[in-house]
Amino acid sequence: MLEALVFDLDGTLADTEETHRQAFNAAFIELALWWDWSPHRYAELLRVSGGEERLRHYIGTLRVSAAERARLLEIVPLLHAAKTRIYGELAERGPGLRPGVLALLRAASAARLKLAIASTTTSANVQALLHTSLRNEPRVGFDVIVCGDQVRRKKPAPDIYELVLASLRLPASACVAFEDSANGLRAAKAAGLATVVTPTRWNADQDFSAADLVLGSLEGLDLPRLERLLGEAHAAA
Repeated sequence: MLEALVFDLDGTLADTEETHRQAFNAAFIELALWWDWSPHRYAELLRVSGGEERLRHYIGTLRVSAAERARLLEIVPLLHAAKTRIYGELAERGPGLRPGVLALLRAASAARLKLAIASTTTSANVQALLHTSLRNEPRVGFDVIVCGDQVRRKKPAPDIYELVLASLRLPASACVAFEDSANGLRAAKAAGLATVVTPTRWNADQDFSAADLVLGSLEGLDLPRLERLLGEAHAAA
């Protein structure tokens, strides 16, 4: 029986990646680095989960001396903190929830299903988006929020989803996960969850063949269909 819905945040609840990209670029300017992540470059970097991990990966690709690379790696936490602060400011006028998300959250809340977030982003970013998008929805609330800074390994490792399930005190067979990326899909499936994927322009070329359902958006997706999906996914396992 369906008892909980577990959502990734960036790209799933809201298409926030352009806001993140702008925040990264603004942080680069603030720290006098003058890097510029174009939409194409950022789409490639999104294959690396986690902001600090993304920065370290990017620094590893730069043609700089060993001493300069070491200096840049040392300031990654400072750089990411600046980016997080700027993102919080930009999120106040962010893109809002993706189509169909709010209707599904309302339906789940009315049916007394539990709601959770499993995101590799920081807790500050989660709170910024939820404050902006759900401040006028007092009946919609998340029972569990797990972020990347609460687990040792980020997606595609299943750690975030395993912690969500433990916090919810529910088995994977009672939950459906919602993701938008291949890394998120791999993490959810590794934790045993039936998974719905709604790709965005940032990751539409990724492999989602392991998903139980791939949709352009959550518009029209209702709880009875999710109940059937859950049963089919675990009957086939």
